[in-house]
Amino acid sequence: MRVLGVDPGLTRCGIGVVDGVAGRSLRMVGVGVVRTPSDADIADRLLLIERGIEAWLDEHRPECVAVERVFSQHNVRTVMGTAQASAVAMLCASRRGLPVALHTPSEVKAAVTGSGRADKAQVGAMVTRLLRLDAPPKPADAADALALAICHIWRAPALNRLQLAHAAARRTPAPVRAPVRRKGTS
Repeated sequence: MRVLGVDPGLTRCGIGVVDGVAGRSLRMVGVGVVRTPSDADIADRLLLIERGIEAWLDEHRPECVAVERVFSQHNVRTVMGTAQASAVAMLCASRRGLPVALHTPSEVKAAVTGSGRADKAQVGAMVTRLLRLDAPPKPADAADALALAICHIWRAPALNRLQLAHAAARRTPAPVRAPVRRKGTS
């Protein structure tokens, strides 16, 4: 499975592509950052992010896209920019018919390091180790994008089984029950 991981951000949008399957060695295909100037108009910045993600999708042809789920932060402006960049990544994937998976930061940290409270340095160190790299990818947004892809590769089999079971449960009609007769009634 080839997964494009996206760590959304307006100034730095981390992008990482990983090949692998659960239980086997993983291989980094590419890593980078789509950058936008902080003084540019928001619409122009989103367009630059869209062009950057489209270029990565064209070059690497992933089977799915894993995006960090936006969570509430104290700085509303930061949350808005992150959410907008996240939406661009989802739109790019959806336009191509690629499945999109959203993973929370703590979910990604737990998958890669074993602790949902790991810091950036720990995530970078584990990404380096898991992908057998010489050094942690820089900036941290790039390492986080790779961590998202790794998390999805490892979680995808379980997620697929859950989705299939949920879909099957929706298709199966509820059993018809005979009315209960109480003693002494006819």
